[in-house]
Amino acid sequence: MEEIELYIEDAREQMTKALGHVGHELTKIRAGKANPSMLDGIQVPYYGATSPLNQVSSITSPDARTLFIKPWEKSLIQEIERAIMAANLGLTPQNDGQQVIINIPMLTEERRKQLVKQVHQECELGKVSIRSVRKETNEALKKIKGAPEDDLKNSEESVQKLTDEFIGKIEVLMKRKEGEIMTV
Repeated sequence: MEEIELYIEDAREQMTKALGHVGHELTKIRAGKANPSMLDGIQVPYYGATSPLNQVSSITSPDARTLFIKPWEKSLIQEIERAIMAANLGLTPQNDGQQVIINIPMLTEERRKQLVKQVHQECELGKVSIRSVRKETNEALKKIKGAPEDDLKNSEESVQKLTDEFIGKIEVLMKRKEGEIMTV
């Protein structure tokens, strides 16, 4: 039935979005290596409005332990430093008058374990999100009028296979990120 396939396709899209969100959140968790995406979400006051840091500067990583933030306007250097401090990422910005420099400290064993817990929490939220898509899809499928029982049963199995597939993908992301964090 065409209506059933639409529900399943919609579930796939929602699960893909949930997986993408988990992946994006995991890039924000630092694994000891300098990565410009660590600074995603930092907002800087700019001409009376707040703008994302990556829209008022270029962020580069010349090596595994350093980030350079070169603002489009030098007057933003202090604002960028304040915004990074306010973000409470455990990073200390310094400036050389031209750009903001962030040296990424080595992670302690204790900090690595905290980050792994954070990764597990993010992944669990993603799994919950995927399970709720499964639940909503199955409820919507049951409400279809005049659908043969066999079709409904098969569609529920399809939704379960999708759920298992996406939860597996989250598990892979989690193991990969965990490996990055625990590698010294």
